[in-house]
Amino acid sequence: MSLWSVLSSPVWGAGSVLLILVLLLRLSVRMWHKFYLWDLQHCSTDLTGKTAVVTGANSGIGKAVSQELARRGARVILACRSRERGQQALAEIQAASKSSHLLLGEVDLSSMASIRSFAQRLLQECPEIHLLVNNAAVCGALQRAGSARVVNVSSFRQSHGYIDEDHLVGAGRPLAFNQNYDCSKLLLASFTGKLAQRLRGTGVTVNSVDPGVAYTKIMKHFSWSYRILFWLLSFFFKDSKQGAVPVLYLSLAKELDGISGKHFSSSCVITLPPEAAQDPHVAQSLWNTSVRLTNLDKPLVPGLGRGSATLRPLDQGVCRVLPGRTPTPQYRD
Repeated sequence: MSLWSVLSSPVWGAGSVLLILVLLLRLSVRMWHKFYLWDLQHCSTDLTGKTAVVTGANSGIGKAVSQELARRGARVILACRSRERGQQALAEIQAASKSSHLLLGEVDLSSMASIRSFAQRLLQECPEIHLLVNNAAVCGALQRAGSARVVNVSSFRQSHGYIDEDHLVGAGRPLAFNQNYDCSKLLLASFTGKLAQRLRGTGVTVNSVDPGVAYTKIMKHFSWSYRILFWLLSFFFKDSKQGAVPVLYLSLAKELDGISGKHFSSSCVITLPPEAAQDPHVAQSLWNTSVRLTNLDKPLVPGLGRGSATLRPLDQGVCRVLPGRTPTPQYRD
């Protein structure tokens, strides 16, 4: 039997058509990402002399964002939970970006004690911060920078969340990981608008952005059904570098100077967040509760001066690491 007769059989014929359709669809997705999204390569923003803080920088979108910021000359502080994974990411980013201005800070974002300890060290080392990608408790340093941006990485999943303040104190009905994720992203959208309002007139802008569906290591936290579904569809998803583009747009684009309190879609277009995130009364209540739980009405570093601490050297002074995090597992101080 000839090869042509085998390939022209009904089974092979249907399979070939399906494969071609899948490949064409994948190609169209890639072409759309290339030609219809903001073009990172055409952005001339130089970050030399600027300081950026990126949380979750050891993998995925956070790592890709950190690498691009470092490539543009920024002093980038990688805020990571694991020292080992953070050091590995730092070495890889340094090799890719050729940057000699990378710092590693350990912080466990599930522990308020760890967050406050990290913030104290950060404020001592960096009295001026120009870009904050999804961090907390450094607003004073942002304002001292004169012109700064806060970029909160959101998700399209925020529309599936709901707001229950009991969850902020560990109460309320238990949530699965995907429910925690959805609700936290909705809270982040509400927080973005409120923080932007409070920082109005300071030179600090606050916006949130949906990076789109990117296949990253966060998938390992979802249920098996979600993970299998993501794996089957991953062929059509963005990779980490593509997912970083909307985040970098909010971080770098000059046309966004002065734009604040907005939510951007994965297409880099301003869109409205869910209704719950637009409610000013809900936002104020959440803000009050957050301030009370985090003690942010009290100064983190009383009498903070400029340059009052020294980073511990790593790798012969080329890259440095902040002291280890406070290993307290509690949510509250």
